[in-house]
Amino acid sequence: MSTVPAAAGPRPALAERLAQSADGVLEQIAREYAVSTFDVVQALPAEHRTILPGALFEEVMAELTGWGEVLFIVHTPDIVLECAGPVPPGTFGRGYYNLHGDSPIGGHLKAENCTHIVFVSRPFMGRPSRSLQFFNAAGEAMFKIFVRRDQARNLLPAQLAMFDALRARLGERHAG
Repeated sequence: MSTVPAAAGPRPALAERLAQSADGVLEQIAREYAVSTFDVVQALPAEHRTILPGALFEEVMAELTGWGEVLFIVHTPDIVLECAGPVPPGTFGRGYYNLHGDSPIGGHLKAENCTHIVFVSRPFMGRPSRSLQFFNAAGEAMFKIFVRRDQARNLLPAQLAMFDALRARLGERHAG
């Protein structure tokens, strides 16, 4: 006779799960619930996210050039690529927002594909985190930019202040 493990009970609704704990890898939560990563971010409690239109792409990217070293992440099903460095200035050309400068962060971003920019403020691995996440129409993150941490793994105060100020300014301007 085989033994079947007892069911853990029904899975809570996404918003309920995130209200209980906003921690976790957003892409993994999206897979568990068979939704997009943007759906997960939208389901976060309001205090954990500020959703803005993707039309602010150039303005936000220009602002990020003054933040110093950030953590730039691209998360696909096959790789989580992390790159630390300052966000270099960019210009539009040949259908891309092209990053130019002396930084390990560089490349060509399809800005027109950005439908939403989300300021995410939530716990990650039990510690506070802050990130700007750029989403495409499919609801997947194009890339994310995280506020850096110091050697004690605390968020850098100056960057945290810039994150909060930009979120407040843009959030106020685009409040629906």
